[in-house]
Amino acid sequence: MSEGAVWASAGFLAGCALTVMFSLKGGKKRAATNGAYRRRDVMGNAVEQRLLQGPRFVCVGGGTGLSTLLAGLKGFSRNITAAVAVTDEGGSSGRLRQEWGVLPPGDVRNCLVALAENDNSLNRILNFRFDRGELNGHSLGNLILLAACELVGDFSKAVEEMNRLLAIRGRVLPVTTETVVLHGETEAGKRVKGELDISANGSDMKRIWLEPASAKPLPDVIDSIEAADLIVLGPGSLFTSILPNLLLEDVSRAIRTSPAPKVYIANLMTQTRETEGMNITAHLDWIASVLGAMPDFVVANHTPIPADYLARYREKGAEPLYLSRDEETYIEGNGGTIVYADLVNIKDGKYLRHHSQNLAEILMRIARDVIP
Repeated sequence: MSEGAVWASAGFLAGCALTVMFSLKGGKKRAATNGAYRRRDVMGNAVEQRLLQGPRFVCVGGGTGLSTLLAGLKGFSRNITAAVAVTDEGGSSGRLRQEWGVLPPGDVRNCLVALAENDNSLNRILNFRFDRGELNGHSLGNLILLAACELVGDFSKAVEEMNRLLAIRGRVLPVTTETVVLHGETEAGKRVKGELDISANGSDMKRIWLEPASAKPLPDVIDSIEAADLIVLGPGSLFTSILPNLLLEDVSRAIRTSPAPKVYIANLMTQTRETEGMNITAHLDWIASVLGAMPDFVVANHTPIPADYLARYREKGAEPLYLSRDEETYIEGNGGTIVYADLVNIKDGKYLRHHSQNLAEILMRIARDVIP
């Protein structure tokens, strides 16, 4: 099949998805007059111009933390690049990786949805999850990315076309197109392999690395880092979302040598088993050991977490992350600047998440302060 035919098919698929999406919503009322359309166009053009002039952000990570950040940041700039980890082994992504040999699409899908113009409607389609038969557990978005990858034979090209077809506010890139696997060694000398085992032993980890060690990042990732106004690490799982990107030597070198300020967004809670017993500076020490430099800014939550949610998370072994006075002294002594914010958000009445809007506003404030 020719490349043109491939993307004609992909475009048709996207069109079908959008048709279903709008039919599910019941359609929108048409504007009453041509004047209303013109006013809307003028306002839309003004917003678009503002977004096009926004700072150049490079956001490094994976999981729900990265997509949460992107959902807020897209309201301030179109110049966003998400560099997404590709070591996921769980759920639908893990099954597709094992059965089809494709890079895990789940985190990429979530970032595409987060940067889409209408993320709520698109979320309903691409995050639809089958609950029976051979497709049980798979999301539609993962399967679309798999199909696109099979058609063109290249994961990064499939993702790039999905960027275009969905008209997202920014760009989503897998950090590498090579199949890489996390390896680690615990303090007791135990060797572990794979994201799931690394996560299960994270708080006891002595060192981690990627295999193959010679893996190279996507060139566009390096280009984006070199052109960035602000480089953002996190929020997200330390060992399985942030560090896998930095373990690519070319990525860590590009970030380290970039003149753009580096911002670390601290998590709201520790992660069961992966970071149990670790404080924020312990997270920073791991990042510095892999990156070769401490972040210039640390964004941390200072808002109390509702008691009922805190109790629920504590039952699973998670604890809230707040900076102590000693940690503040440590960060500032290493040249870092601490930025406190109200970052607590309860999603769907169930989950603790970073507040997307507040987080984006903090990053915009930092960008305005540091960009000449």
